[in-house]
Amino acid sequence: MSKIEDDGWLYTISSERKLIDFNFKEIWRYRDLLMLFVKRDVVTVYKQTILGPLWYLIQPLFTALTFTLIFNKVANIETGTVPPFLFNLAGVSIWNYFNTCLTATSDTFKTNAAIFGKVYFPRIIVPLSIIMSNLMKFGIQLLIFIAFYIYYYLNGAEINITSSVLFFPFIVLLMGLLGLGLGMIISSMVTKYRDLKFLVGFGVQLLMYVSAVMYPLTLMREKLPKISWVVEYNPLAYIIETARYMLLGTGTFSWFGIIYTVIVTLIVLFFGIIIFNRTEKTFIDTV
Repeated sequence: MSKIEDDGWLYTISSERKLIDFNFKEIWRYRDLLMLFVKRDVVTVYKQTILGPLWYLIQPLFTALTFTLIFNKVANIETGTVPPFLFNLAGVSIWNYFNTCLTATSDTFKTNAAIFGKVYFPRIIVPLSIIMSNLMKFGIQLLIFIAFYIYYYLNGAEINITSSVLFFPFIVLLMGLLGLGLGMIISSMVTKYRDLKFLVGFGVQLLMYVSAVMYPLTLMREKLPKISWVVEYNPLAYIIETARYMLLGTGTFSWFGIIYTVIVTLIVLFFGIIIFNRTEKTFIDTV
């Protein structure tokens, strides 16, 4: 160590790290690279496509329309005074942010193996860039939701935004951090267990159905009280239910649900960072 100090090296690259290492100072030093990755993620996703960024709008609209036809028109799920399409669009928009964050982050090591094997930078910058770039996409989808909200409101729909909407960015942050934590854990496991990547897409689809995306949380408690615990112990369900309460004035607000979600998110993020930092030392040998 003394020799390194005498030689006057600015940085020392080593595989030896503490078990818990949140090197925020180094991440801040590479903030320009972080923004370049964000730009890459936004520009290249729909590059050489005919509709381009319009896919950001088409996907949630068609999904919300499909849910409205199947769950509200066929299955007769009631959404109160809120128009079913607007109810579903709110749930789909917030869910899509988590979905894209999780699926993209869970493939971090595999898709960036070529870069990781040649250049050093804090590896956690890549999943962070995914969370930030998807936040921009979510912003576009939120504008579409606002447009339909105004349309239904002007046509006499009984909807109202509560004052708690001021805390909506906090709900979005929770969704992003939960996706980041789970994604880093899955990405680290995929380097050794390749079968896991085939289960991610399937698992995310199943998770959507127990996250109260297309139905009110109270409906599960009323119709299926014996298995409602599957939804009630799912932090995503509380996030989506709270988001709809803030945006549409429907559903329930639970302090227990929010506190429970914050605790679960912090635990998942904590272990996600630890596992991610440990895996980045040796993943290049297994990818």
